Formats: sequence, structure tokens, C-alpha cells
Amino acid sequence: MIENRQLLVLTHLSQLLDLITGVGGFIAPLIIWLIKKDEVFDMDRHGKAILNFRISMFLYVLICIPAIFLFGLGILGFIVLGIFYLIFPIINALRASNNQEPNYPLSIKFLT
Repeated sequence: MIENRQLLVLTHLSQLLDLITGVGGFIAPLIIWLIKKDEVFDMDRHGKAILNFRISMFLYVLICIPAIFLFGLGILGFIVLGIFYLIFPIINALRASNNQEPNYPLSIKFLT
């Protein structure tokens, strides 16, 4: 197994492809994780953290849609989730470059 922090950083930052493509922020980390999880040290842990975050955020977005009709709470939820989508990939890319554990708050552990 090789250590490749740059690839870990790139995997976290690839989530920001959503800003350009709409869905690339899920597909790119998934493909990188599937291909490199057995070759790159810590890729399995970081990849699972990213995918758990992405799946969790998708579920939270689905919850926000009907919550729009409850006094506009869904709009507030969309704003908070948008901030999470933008901030936490960058924070965790920095954490990966410093050889630290990934930390995505509010993530449900689908992949363990």
C-alpha cells in the first residue's frame, strides 16, 4: 500500500464538482474510492467518510423539500446544507493533507 495524500485531498475536493456538473460530486469520489481503496493507504476510510456524508446530505435535502411548507424551514435547511456542501470538503481536504481523520458532521454511517 502506498501513501498518497494528494489523492486523498483530490478525492475530498472532487465533491465540489457538484458546483459545475450537478452530480459529479458524488460520482467522482465514488469512482476514485472504488479504484484506489486497496492501493492507497487510508483511501478506504476517507472514501467511506465522503460517501456517508454525501448520502446523508442527500437524505437531508429530501427532508427539506416538504419542510418548505412548514413556515419555510426547508429553505433554512437548504442554506445550511449548502454551506456544509461547500465548507466540509475543503476542511477535510486540509485534514487529509495533514494526515488527520476525516470529520463530516451529521453523517450517518451507511458504510462502515
